[in-house]
Amino acid sequence: MSKSVDLFSEAKKFIPGGVNSPARAFKAVNNNPIFIERGKGSLIYDVDANEYIDYVGSWGPMILGYNDPIVIEALQRQLMKGTSFGAPTELETTLASMVVDAIDSIDKVRMVNSGTEATMSALRLARGYTGRDKIVKMEGCYHGHGDSLLVEAGSGLTTLGIAGSPGIPDQIANETIVVPYNDLDILENVFKNYGDEIAAVILEPVTGNMGVIAPKVGYLEGLRELTDKYGSLLIFDEVMTGFRLAYGGAQEIYCVEPDLTTLGKIIGGGLPVGAYGGKAEIMDCVAPEGGVYQAGTLSGNPLAMTAGITTLRLLQRANTYDYLEQKAEILEEGFKANIKELDIDATFSRVGSMFTIFFGPGQVKDYKSAQSSNTDAFAIYFNRMLEEGIYLPPSQFEANFISLAHNDRDLDKTIVANYKALKEVKGNILK
Repeated sequence: MSKSVDLFSEAKKFIPGGVNSPARAFKAVNNNPIFIERGKGSLIYDVDANEYIDYVGSWGPMILGYNDPIVIEALQRQLMKGTSFGAPTELETTLASMVVDAIDSIDKVRMVNSGTEATMSALRLARGYTGRDKIVKMEGCYHGHGDSLLVEAGSGLTTLGIAGSPGIPDQIANETIVVPYNDLDILENVFKNYGDEIAAVILEPVTGNMGVIAPKVGYLEGLRELTDKYGSLLIFDEVMTGFRLAYGGAQEIYCVEPDLTTLGKIIGGGLPVGAYGGKAEIMDCVAPEGGVYQAGTLSGNPLAMTAGITTLRLLQRANTYDYLEQKAEILEEGFKANIKELDIDATFSRVGSMFTIFFGPGQVKDYKSAQSSNTDAFAIYFNRMLEEGIYLPPSQFEANFISLAHNDRDLDKTIVANYKALKEVKGNILK
């Protein structure tokens, strides 16, 4: 009996399902969660002293790798000054100015404590600014567990086969219109019918919560045109992609500016954080400047601000994103070569340092095609990769993340493990 199994049994006595986020539960891969003790660079170590090359990265924030010494040193200095004041600090302004400098669509930004809080606040702001109630979201895009956004969401809901959630009043759910990702025609029809009622369209510009799926050519541009035409706001949820795909996020890559952007993960350097920002005209509607109320005791927490500032400064180093792209290309070439050699129904999908391997024929372009993936095959694949010392997200419908700490040895070992895992999948499922 491993320590992880014992700890999981104990956790279930006090925590619902034994975990503080459903995505960690390992249910979809027919296993028990591994309890992690520490991390260093690209590696994590569980309580049984097993070493893994990690591609979860705390679900995205650890772009530098674990325990970066420069970030740790900065946090230690701040710890000696204090952990929380509930009052303004210079650190908040410093990080806010860095976000504004990095992302052209943001003039002002409000710090919060999580991605969920950021998206909830952005939607409230959109409704307050436009005077409209309806929100449009895309199938499979997960924007946190706010009531308006749990309809046909991705991430843990898709992993666990949950369409929505009990506890959401019908009148709230009815104000959310769900359309397929990457389909402009259906969205245009929705606007023809409800255009003057729609406050905002929110989406992940590159999805990560139904697996990594890129926008079709012209899709984001079409969204921008439609929302402009009908006077609705366009919200990019870049909690995952912000400072990950490029320093300026997905909107830098695709050259489309939203009205509001939500951020998280990397801007906190591994500490709890979120943010939402946009043009000054919109953001000035937020209290105390305007009437749209949002507050938080720990918002702008000095430890999170310190980790975020230090992380962003390190990401400003020359060729950072080229370096990440090189690592990702090596992994992509290796995985694709394995898939081809084994003649297995699987697709490698990647944008920048985010990737997913889908099990099934054909390209994955939206939620429907993602759901057609063979989850039994993924469970076998996941568990064999774990045996080979590779730690992946325990779900077919999550993004994997490459960090600056992954080295050639890590990538080579991962490609070899991938071949073995794919071979086992083919022998057991995809014959």
